[in-house]
Amino acid sequence: MDLRGPRGPAVSQDLKGFGSGIPASSVISAVQQQDYSASVWLRRRDKLEHSQQKCIVVFALLCCFAVLVALIFSAVDIWGEDEDGITEDNCSRDCRVVVVENIPEDVAFSNSTASHLPLSAGLLGLLDGAIRAVEIVSPLWLLNSSEYESSFQPAARQGRILLSRLLALKSKKIQLKVSSGIVDSAELKTLAGHGAEVHYVNMTALTKGRLLSSFWVVDRRHFYIGSGSMDWRSLATRKELGVLVYNCSCLALDLHRVFNVYWGLQYKDFIPSFWSKRLFAIFNKDSPLELTINGTRAQAYVSTSPDVFIPKDRSSDLEAISWVIKDARHFVYISITDYLPLLNTSAYRYWSRIDGFLREALILRRVRVRLLISCWENTHPLTFNFVWSLRSLCMEQSNCSLEAKFFNPRVQKDGTLRGINHNRFMVTDRAIYLGNLDWMGNEFTYNAGVGLVISQPEGVEEEKNSTVVGQLRSAFERDWFSSYARSLQANKIPVCSKQQMNRAVPAKDSQLNGVPVPVRTGHQPDTVSAPMRNDPKDDGPRGTAKHHDAAQSDTNGLTPVADQEVIQLEQFQAQIKRTVRDHPKEANNQSPESREHLNGSL
Repeated sequence: MDLRGPRGPAVSQDLKGFGSGIPASSVISAVQQQDYSASVWLRRRDKLEHSQQKCIVVFALLCCFAVLVALIFSAVDIWGEDEDGITEDNCSRDCRVVVVENIPEDVAFSNSTASHLPLSAGLLGLLDGAIRAVEIVSPLWLLNSSEYESSFQPAARQGRILLSRLLALKSKKIQLKVSSGIVDSAELKTLAGHGAEVHYVNMTALTKGRLLSSFWVVDRRHFYIGSGSMDWRSLATRKELGVLVYNCSCLALDLHRVFNVYWGLQYKDFIPSFWSKRLFAIFNKDSPLELTINGTRAQAYVSTSPDVFIPKDRSSDLEAISWVIKDARHFVYISITDYLPLLNTSAYRYWSRIDGFLREALILRRVRVRLLISCWENTHPLTFNFVWSLRSLCMEQSNCSLEAKFFNPRVQKDGTLRGINHNRFMVTDRAIYLGNLDWMGNEFTYNAGVGLVISQPEGVEEEKNSTVVGQLRSAFERDWFSSYARSLQANKIPVCSKQQMNRAVPAKDSQLNGVPVPVRTGHQPDTVSAPMRNDPKDDGPRGTAKHHDAAQSDTNGLTPVADQEVIQLEQFQAQIKRTVRDHPKEANNQSPESREHLNGSL
C-alpha cells in the first residue's frame, strides 16, 4: 500500500530541493539570528517600559512636590494680588501726617493746650478721598448707638454717620474690604449685604487671643492707625488718639501687606509655616523708610504682634518699643490704658519685657520716665504695685526720675465716670511709637496688634508742634498737667471704681516667680484675671463706670493703703544697683548687649 498519498512525492521532492539548495548550518544560523533579534527587541521593550515607569514615577513626584509648594505658599492666598504697580522704588516718600483725637464733649482742657483734628472728621475725610479701595481692620464694629444714647451724648450720632458713608461706597464703585475677629456684629452683616467683602479671623483657634489691630488703608496711598475702633464710643465718650498719613504709598503698601496677613487667614485654624513673599515687610527697625513728613526729614516703619503673625523682615511691637526706649536720650513719656507686666496663663507670671526696658533706661542711662495710666473700672489692683516698684528704683539714686499719674475721667453729679483715656502711645525726645495694644504680657503674646514708629534722625532740630514728635509731646503734656491726671502718692492709690476696692489677689498668686506680692487685706477677692479690653460692655451702655463714694475717699479721690503696698523685685533691683554703685562709669557706657545680659529678663 502506498502510504505517501497523492502529494507525497511532491513534498519529498521539495525537501530534497531545499536541502540541496541551502546548507543546514545556514538555516540554523538564520534561526539563531532571529532568536537574538527577538531577545534584543524584548530587552529593549522591557527597558523602554521600565523607563516609562520611571518617568511616570518622577512626573508624579514632581506633581506632588509642586502641589505641596503651592499649598505651602497659598496658605495665605494672595497670589496675583495687585499692588497697583507700587514698588519700593516708585512709592511716595513725601508724606503729610495729621494727628487726630477724640475728646469727649464733657472733658475740657485749657484753650492754650494742644488741639487736633477730631477723629470722626479725619475718618470721613479719608472716605471722601477714596478712589478705588478701602481696607479696614477693627477689633469692634458697633457704630449704631441707641436713640437714648444719641440724645444723651450728641457725638454718638457720629457712628451712624460713619456707617452710612461706608455703605455708600458701593454706589461710588469703591471696594470695601474688612478683616475682623469673629464677632457677632449687625454692622458687618449690613456692610456685607451692601457689597463689602468681610473676612473673619479665628484668633481663638490661632493664638487663643483676639484681633485688636485698628487701622485703615485707602487706595494704598493713605492710612489711619490709632487707638480708636469702629465703635460709636470711640467717636463720642472715649478719649482716643491716632494719626492720618496722606500720600505715603511706601508705608501704606507695607501696612497693606499686614492687612493681607489677616485677609488670608480667614477661618484658618493653623498659622502657615512659610509666608508668601508678597507678605514680607518692606521696612523695619534695622532698615527704616527714609522720608519727609510735613517737610521734615524722618524715618518710619510698621511693627506687628504677636510673633507667630510676623512674616520675614517685619519688626515686632516689642522690638519697636525696645528700640524707641533705647534710642531716647532725655525722656520717655508713655500714655497707656493699662500697664501690667504680668503674663496670665494658668497662674500669674512676672512678664519683664517692657518693665525691664524702663528699668534699664532709668538706672543705666538716667532717662526721665513719665507714666500716664488710665484709671477706670477695669484697672487691675496690681498695676499700682508695679508702678511703686518702678518708683522705688529711684529712691536711692541720683539723676533717676520716674513719675506716674493716673488719668481719672471726669466725675459726674450722678457719680459716673466719663472720658476714659484709651490712648496708647509713647513719645521721646527723638521718636514716637503709636500702637493698638495695652502694655500687658497677654496682649503682646496672644493678641494681634499693629504699631507705627516715626523717628527723627540725628541733626533734625525738633521745635514744639512743628513735627509729629512735637505734636504728640504736646498732647501728652496737656493730659499730664490737666486736672484729670492725679499723682501716685505715698501710701495712697487712686480709686478707679467700686469694683477695684473689692478686688484682691488670692494667696496662690502672692508669689511672682519667687517675688512676694503684698495682698490687700480686709476685702474679699472679686476676680483675679486681667480684664479683656475693648469689650462692648467695657464702658457700660454709655461708656460709664460707677465712682467710689465720697465716704471712702478723700478730697483728692485717693484712699489710704498699707505701707507694705509695694512690689519689691529685690533680686533684679539689687543686681542693677550693685552694678551702678560699683561701676558707675561702666554702667553708663556699656553696650546694649551687656545691659541685656545684666537685665536677664529683657
